[in-house]
Formats: sequence, C-alpha cells, structure tokens
Amino acid sequence: MEDTLQRFFLEIAYDGTAYHGWQIQHNAVSVQQKLNDALHKILRYPIETIGAGRTDTGVHARQLFIHLDIPIGKIQDESRFLHALNSLLPPDIAAHRIFPVDKEAHARFDATERAYEYHIHFRKNPFLRHKSWQLRELPDLAIMNNAAMFLIGTQDFGCFSKSHTQVYTNICTVTQAYWQKTDDGLVFHITANRFLRNMVRAIVGTLLDIGLKTKAPESMLDIIGSKDRAKAGTSVPAHGLYLTKVVYPYIDTAF
Repeated sequence: MEDTLQRFFLEIAYDGTAYHGWQIQHNAVSVQQKLNDALHKILRYPIETIGAGRTDTGVHARQLFIHLDIPIGKIQDESRFLHALNSLLPPDIAAHRIFPVDKEAHARFDATERAYEYHIHFRKNPFLRHKSWQLRELPDLAIMNNAAMFLIGTQDFGCFSKSHTQVYTNICTVTQAYWQKTDDGLVFHITANRFLRNMVRAIVGTLLDIGLKTKAPESMLDIIGSKDRAKAGTSVPAHGLYLTKVVYPYIDTAF
C-alpha cells in the first residue's frame, strides 16, 4: 500500500480565534478537524495529517506545515487542488502551498527551527481584538530586552513549561529572543529548535513582570535555574501569540 502513496507537505495559515487549537479534540472544534474534513471531501480518501506542532486555543499561525500521504495520481494540478481546498476551508484557514517530499519526511520531527511572535498594544483598538493583548501599563523595554538575552542558548526551560506534560526533555535551544517597538505597541520575537507547552506565553509573562516591576534583568537567571514553574510569571493570553515560521533543512520555507 505504501508504494501507492505519495507524501506531501501542505503549508497553511489560520486565525485561531474560533478554534480549540490545532489538534483534533473530542467535543471541540479544531483547525486539524476542519482541514481533514475538507481534504476528505476533495480526495475521497481517509487522510491523516501530522502538523509541525500544536497551537493552543486562540493561538494563530502565519505558517504551519503538515505532512500527509495521498494516493499517487490524486493531485494532477497543485494549483487547482489548492483552489479547491481553499473553497472548502472556512475563511479563517488558508492553504498556501502543497508539494511532494520524500516518503520519510516528517513535518514535526524534521523541523529544525520554529519562530513565534507575541503582540501587545496599549490603546484600545477594535481591529486588534483577538489579535493582540492590550496592556494599560508601559513596561521598560530596555530591561525586558536585557532579560531576554539570558534566554539565548541551550538550557533547561522547565520553569516555563505547563505542568504534567509528557515530554522526554525540557532542554531547548533558543537562538533569538527580543522585543521590538511597533506603531501599535510591542512585539516579542523568539526562535528555538523546539518549544515546550505554554513556553512562549510563560516567557512573555515573566519578561513583562520584570519590565513592569523593574526587576533586575539578571533575575531571569534565577528563574531559569530554579526549573520551577511557580518562580516564573503568569502566562499571558493566547490571542496575542502567533506561530510565524517553521524551518526544514530540505525545503525553502520562505513564501
């Protein structure tokens, strides 16, 4: 049966407001469910999709790759296939690219880098509702950027992980972490080889705690060293978080 299937990567983007995350769940609507339903209608074949990662309820994705195995010959024209798929998907989910890959390619395990952004604004803006988190107080940007520097490197980030998750290790390698001022407010950028459950939202909450209470940036070292979730800040709301990029060694993920 495997010889009759071709593995494809599918690139999608979505507004996560209406969904209980990426992964299929019982008694809750997910992005994966909507995608699988649309694929089944087009292909008339039971499709299993594997994503590069899981986003939580309300989190958005500007770029997420999925792999799926499709019977050979089912996709004759990739452009027409995408058009048909997008016509069946709800307006808040879009399919951007589909292309064949090696049969061993894996959307989750082969990803070498993932990037997230967290958006904050300070002035009430109806167009940013569900897209950015509104803060009343202005945190100290310099202090937060100095504290973010201590995130860089390979270390145990257990203090930022959701409790009781089934992962083999809390070790991650963060290659980029910084705040940027925008016209609307602030954006936090972070890139790593992998992320723990709730990690980015906990990091943002911790950095804001440091920036608002003007703690010394070096306090981040003690928090990380503790490996204790109770030492870190409160997780910020999901709706300001975006998965923005997933990198693979064998494909061009820029689009």
